[in-house]
Amino acid sequence: MLTLYCDSDMDMTLESCKEYGYKMISMPYSIDGKTVYPYEDYKIFDSKSFYNTLRQGVIPTTSAISEMKYKEYFEPEFQAGNDILYVHFSAAMTMTFDNMHKVIDELKKKYPERKFYEIDTKGITILSNLIAKEVSRLLKEGKTVEEVLEWSKTEVDHYAVYFFADDLKFFKKSGRVSGLSAAMGTLIGIRPIINMAEDGKMGSIGKEVGRAKALNRLVDYVKEIGDKPQDYKIIIGHTDALELAEQLATALKAELGDNIDYDIVVTNPTTGSHCGPDSVGVAFHSIHR
Repeated sequence: MLTLYCDSDMDMTLESCKEYGYKMISMPYSIDGKTVYPYEDYKIFDSKSFYNTLRQGVIPTTSAISEMKYKEYFEPEFQAGNDILYVHFSAAMTMTFDNMHKVIDELKKKYPERKFYEIDTKGITILSNLIAKEVSRLLKEGKTVEEVLEWSKTEVDHYAVYFFADDLKFFKKSGRVSGLSAAMGTLIGIRPIINMAEDGKMGSIGKEVGRAKALNRLVDYVKEIGDKPQDYKIIIGHTDALELAEQLATALKAELGDNIDYDIVVTNPTTGSHCGPDSVGVAFHSIHR
């Protein structure tokens, strides 16, 4: 048997994990010294309350998962005779996967007959969400894990994400976006446009003044580098900015047709700790990132 894992940084909920056949690994965040594991410490993410807390000036921190925590996830599967495929967010963004690989090396010695596979989506949030859903679809169609791994070698780089941050203080605090200072300028209302490159890191690639122009810029990217976006699922993500997400969906339908297949999801709290509230993005199948 093959057990599928994803993680909470990919905007999957317990409900969507059940739908797509995944078990979830929870990526923690901390507020006022208290560490929280999404979907373990609670079942439903209260996004409104969380992002309102951030609007009040709180900036959470995030941390890597311990080796012991990874062992608690994976060893029961190996004990049960199951192999594992873990579709995860970008390894270039965190040291947590160093801990994971130490545990896997240890478990492989204890369970030499078991196999561990991984797909690095080289993304996070909705980009990883989109790839995880496609992996699930391929497996349900009868593809072997080896075929899906081969697919991922090229196709991971044919999924793109572009988004804008509404309040720069969160990314300034985290320092996880290259080129951000150059895009910030001094004007009130600047929205840096950010994407995930093929190296699995976030970078600022431009700026717009105001939300309306930023939303239009996202639509332009889908039009310019989208690879038959009408034929693939599109995912729109937001940090408690549903109205903006729906405006983006309306604009995409105006350009691509009313029949596009899309989901609107709320950005998970761990990643949301870095980008802050009122941010919006889109992930789609693309010619390149």
